[in-house]
Amino acid sequence: MRTTESTTNTTVAGRLEFLASRPARRVAAVVSFAVLTAISAKVALPIPGTAVPFTFQTLAMILAGALLGAQLGAASQILYLTLGVIGVPVFAGPIAGAAYLMGPTGGYLIAAPLAAWVTGRLMGSSMLRNFGALLVGLAAIYAGGLSWLAVQTQWSTAFSVGLLPFFLADMGKLAVATLVVGRLRDHTRSLFGV
Repeated sequence: MRTTESTTNTTVAGRLEFLASRPARRVAAVVSFAVLTAISAKVALPIPGTAVPFTFQTLAMILAGALLGAQLGAASQILYLTLGVIGVPVFAGPIAGAAYLMGPTGGYLIAAPLAAWVTGRLMGSSMLRNFGALLVGLAAIYAGGLSWLAVQTQWSTAFSVGLLPFFLADMGKLAVATLVVGRLRDHTRSLFGV
């Protein structure tokens, strides 16, 4: 009886130890931010005159890099894109699969891993530096998105439908992201073993 109880306790302790291990916490970080990006994509508001909806995806993408660091942040966005490409309905629109990346928002999405990576690489210890890192991450998303829109239309159209309607709201997202990073960065890194 005691041997069975001892074996059970050892097994449970081993499982808890694995869940508390650094690799398991890092996997949880990547999955958590992929899910956060998917949820933020579903809060989509159509904007008249453009096929690109307003979402909170860009906020999730740059926060992934800011809170998890370059590698894990980029990995979370690669996981998010992979889920979407294989057909899991994680993108803003009703269409799932690789075909979605060929649509007007494809460039923004493909830029997500780079945006998370560059944000994570540029983060520092001051609020001003962190704001700058988040701004560069957002610029990477815009670079991918506008480039793809320009391929489908032309540069002037890409700017008028892919940047101008979103610019002020995205500046607000940057302010929110800077505050979130200031309050949660150390806690998040400790929680996920980053």
